[in-house]
Amino acid sequence: MKKLFLILLLASFSAYAAPKKITVTYDVTRKGQPFATVNETFTQDGKNYRVESVTSGIGVYALLGKRKLTSEGEVGASGLLPKHFEQQQGDKKGASADFDWSTNTLTMNNKGKTSTAPLEPSTQDLASYAYQFMFRVPTGEEIALPITSGKKLRTYKYKIASQNEMVDEVKTLHLVNTNKNDNGEEKELWLAMDGHFIPAKIVMFDDNGAKIEQVITSLTVE
Repeated sequence: MKKLFLILLLASFSAYAAPKKITVTYDVTRKGQPFATVNETFTQDGKNYRVESVTSGIGVYALLGKRKLTSEGEVGASGLLPKHFEQQQGDKKGASADFDWSTNTLTMNNKGKTSTAPLEPSTQDLASYAYQFMFRVPTGEEIALPITSGKKLRTYKYKIASQNEMVDEVKTLHLVNTNKNDNGEEKELWLAMDGHFIPAKIVMFDDNGAKIEQVITSLTVE
């Protein structure tokens, strides 16, 4: 894992003050081998936010095209309130989701098929969830986090495994799943405690059971 460089452009840094812009880069490995690079940008303009995440494959994986996730919405008292999420692989548009907080309805669109689900408080999408921790730092025995991919909605449940755990030279809050299932839908998180609780490391498994490890290499905060 590469050493993490934190470029803090705030005159007075606070882990609890939401910044106007965050730029993050991750290196990703699959089965321990180079797999991709992820570049993400979070911006906040008044009460509105936007997250853009672009994954670029390495080697043969580059042939799959770049994977782009976008999330747009508002910032409220409970944190991020997504309005629209979509993902795209190469030139092909994938699943999307629309959040109607007035009726508490989530509408998901995948391959021309539309489905709806009740919209629970704090529901996030694949692009926004990583930045929700800035506004709601995990506490207590269990943390429930509903996340939609546009294809489906699933509530991940986490517990704090340890605090002050080091990832390279970064002090992190380590979260582990308490509701792992047989489909390998598991996502373990290490949140940077001095970096607005942005994930410093994410471990997950793909559909074939291969371990994917995503580690932060740079973080710029404005």
